[in-house]
Amino acid sequence: MPITDDEGLDRLLSAETIAVIGCSRAPGKAAHDVPAYLQRHGYRIVPVNPFADEILGEPAFDALADVEDEIDLVDVFRPSEEVPSVIDEVRERHAARGDAAAVWLQLGISHDEAAAAAEADGIDVVQDRCLKVEHGRLRG
Repeated sequence: MPITDDEGLDRLLSAETIAVIGCSRAPGKAAHDVPAYLQRHGYRIVPVNPFADEILGEPAFDALADVEDEIDLVDVFRPSEEVPSVIDEVRERHAARGDAAAVWLQLGISHDEAAAAAEADGIDVVQDRCLKVEHGRLRG
């Protein structure tokens, strides 16, 4: 079952490095403003966007597999229909490297089958919640 309780959500907020799938260069878009907020609150943001070289002063990567540094949490700003392929990338990375042990699907994004597959591999999943909102509520 996806994480919904405050204790579980707060545990995931202990991440240090967050890969943001679909991170945007455009201020005013949630996919830019949420990672910017997290960066201001001390998180290291690793943008994953094949159409950008740099976002928020950090180098952007074409895919999660291209990120060499350890990832604690994968924050997803992609449509729900793309979640299975994103989860597959996370599962492959987790199996190969042991990191990326949590996936956070932003507000309005969910996919129960993909979430269940991730959880079967020992990956924590949050669906349909805003990381910025939960951070502000639990740690603000």
